[in-house]
Amino acid sequence: MRHVHSSGFVSIDHLAEQHNVSPQTIRRDVNFLTEAGEIRRVRGGVDIPVQSKNLLYAHRSALNLGAKQRIAQLVAEHIEDGVSLAVSIGTTPELVVAALKDKSELSIFTNNLNVAMLACQHPDWSVTLPGGAVRLSDCDILGPQVEDFFARYCVDYGIFGVGGVAPDGSLLDFTEEEVQCRAAIQANCNAAYLALDHSKFGRRAHVRGGDIAALDKVFCDALPPAAISDVLAKSNTPIFTPQESLSHV
Repeated sequence: MRHVHSSGFVSIDHLAEQHNVSPQTIRRDVNFLTEAGEIRRVRGGVDIPVQSKNLLYAHRSALNLGAKQRIAQLVAEHIEDGVSLAVSIGTTPELVVAALKDKSELSIFTNNLNVAMLACQHPDWSVTLPGGAVRLSDCDILGPQVEDFFARYCVDYGIFGVGGVAPDGSLLDFTEEEVQCRAAIQANCNAAYLALDHSKFGRRAHVRGGDIAALDKVFCDALPPAAISDVLAKSNTPIFTPQESLSHV
């Protein structure tokens, strides 16, 4: 999957040769990843799917779960007791909050109801939510009132995910509301942290907003493709993986 997302079209025979397995084995894996929406089957091979909307939240919660949990634990190591955090929508930010369970006296500002419910389990934390209609498919709140909500506070850390990252480092999401929410968090925090798993590199989403080079820290389960690594290196944006922490790529 990493190979497809970094290179685009790849033939079945090439994947079989690369991984030293039979084409039948590759086809079984391709069928699984196609059903998960991560790649698409085309004549002779596989390619990156064209997506107009995100996967269902329940599906995304299970996808790359182990990698997301490792990322969340890594982010937690960069958060101190007694700080304030703006936390966005998405499954990875939710896991970050779960990984903060041993931290004390945190102030959480979020439009993610799953995050709010996790945070409410800690009696010494405070939780603040915006008003508005709940997007039932994702258990979150979006819209202009959410942007105004985040703009009313200046927090220590902004924690957010992203729908995808283009090869030039552009951050992508599936709706303008998602992009504007992420931008509001970034504009009103002292340090902006992006948490994403490797499948987001090269993943196609159609609404552009923000640049990976403008972030304070990036957390991922693996190093990004070469083009994005170059963007991070030129901007001196640090990326942290469970294997190693780098001041630049």
